[in-house]
Amino acid sequence: MSKVYMMVTITNRSVGHKMLSFYKEHEQTVIISTLGAGTANSEVLDYFGLEATEKAVMFSFVTNERWKCLKKALQKEMNIDVPGTGVAFIIPLSSIGGKKALEFLTEKQQFEKEEETILKETEHELLVVIANQGYSDNVMDAAREKGASGGTVIHAKGEGMERAEKFLGVSIAAEKEIIFIVTKVEYKNEIMKVIMEKAGMESKAKSIVFSLPVTSTAGLRLQEEDKSEE
Repeated sequence: MSKVYMMVTITNRSVGHKMLSFYKEHEQTVIISTLGAGTANSEVLDYFGLEATEKAVMFSFVTNERWKCLKKALQKEMNIDVPGTGVAFIIPLSSIGGKKALEFLTEKQQFEKEEETILKETEHELLVVIANQGYSDNVMDAAREKGASGGTVIHAKGEGMERAEKFLGVSIAAEKEIIFIVTKVEYKNEIMKVIMEKAGMESKAKSIVFSLPVTSTAGLRLQEEDKSEE
């Protein structure tokens, strides 16, 4: 049995292209990349041997088995354990919107479906929507119909998008927007469903949606009180 994880890789922008090439060589074909900036203070940067440079941030999807192989290769070939090189980590997915989306995100990886929720004690989940650039409003309009209060949008670029037609039956653009929406667990399925219906693969947004467990939150109390009064 395999679980699916979102793998996050953060490295200096100057070696981002090298990291992308590394993943392609290891058949990690679907990658969403964007830019970030480090915010650690100078003492922390000095301790880890890091520089205050722009960062390349990459999101991809792995099973247990693929992560074990990639982790070893990252250490051996990319020297990721050397201070200043970067960091990679995984976060368990609790659900993915549609079998075809799962096949697309985990191409060439052996996967056997497990029970949907990995962390059953969670009260909230983070919905992550990957949509074509310019359609984040369509995604949020759909999500608000089922109780979503707001989201955060990140502009990104997709690698391996040419494989979408094989798994999804449609071609999708490389320029992407990633929308993050935090919601209570009981609203999750309805929000995911309406996004798939109104901003999914049959729409111009061509959205893929999945969820990650959230173990604790702050700042959502007033939103929850507003919903309880409706």
